[in-house]
Amino acid sequence: MKLFIDTADVAQIREAWSWGILDGVTTNPTHVSKTGRKPGEVYREILDIVDCPVSLETVTLHAPEIVAEGRELAKMHRNVVVKVPLIKEGLKAVKVLSVEGIKTNVTVTFSPLQALLAAKCGATYISPFVGRLDAIGHFGMDVARQTKVIYDNYGFSTEIIVAAVRHPTHVLEAALAGADICTMSFDILSQLYDHPLTDIGIDLFLKDWARVPK
Repeated sequence: MKLFIDTADVAQIREAWSWGILDGVTTNPTHVSKTGRKPGEVYREILDIVDCPVSLETVTLHAPEIVAEGRELAKMHRNVVVKVPLIKEGLKAVKVLSVEGIKTNVTVTFSPLQALLAAKCGATYISPFVGRLDAIGHFGMDVARQTKVIYDNYGFSTEIIVAAVRHPTHVLEAALAGADICTMSFDILSQLYDHPLTDIGIDLFLKDWARVPK
C-alpha cells in the first residue's frame, strides 16, 4: 500500500519526503488556507520538493469551469493530479479530463456507489472519507472494502485512496482491506514508526552495549 501525506505544509512535506516512505501528497482548500500563502506558490514549492503524485483541488462547481481549472493545474507539472468533488458536474468534468490524459482524484466520497460512478467516468483515484463517516456513527472503512470488491469485480483501474484518516488503526485497516493508498496527516504518518516495545528494546541494547569492554 502506498502512503500519501495529506497537508499543504511544505515543511512537513519536506521532512516526510526525507524519510523515504512517501509515495504522494494530497492537499485541499482547508490545508492551503492554513498556510496563509497564495495557492500557486504553495503548489509550486510542493512540486519542487517531491517527485510523486500531488493532488491539487478544484474549487468550482460546474463542469466547464472544473475542466478549465483542471487543465490549468495540470500545466503546472507532470505530477499534478486534479482533485474533483463527487457531484454530477464533477464527474462530467472527470470524463473530459480523463479523455485528455489528465489524472484525477475524485474526493468527498462517502458511498461505494459514488465510487462506482467515478470509476465509470475514468477517475484515476477515488478518495473515500472514512473518518468523517466514523464521526457520524457509520463504519467508514466499509466503504473502502466495498469499493475494493466492486472494482475487483469489474476490473476498474481506479485506485482507492483511503482518506480522512484519524489514527494509525485506520492505516492498518486500509492495508488489510487491500486499499491502494492511504493518505494521512504528518502526525499520523509519524506515529506509524512508534511502538513502546521498540523504545524499550533500543534503550536496553544501548545500556548493555555501554557495559561492553572497549
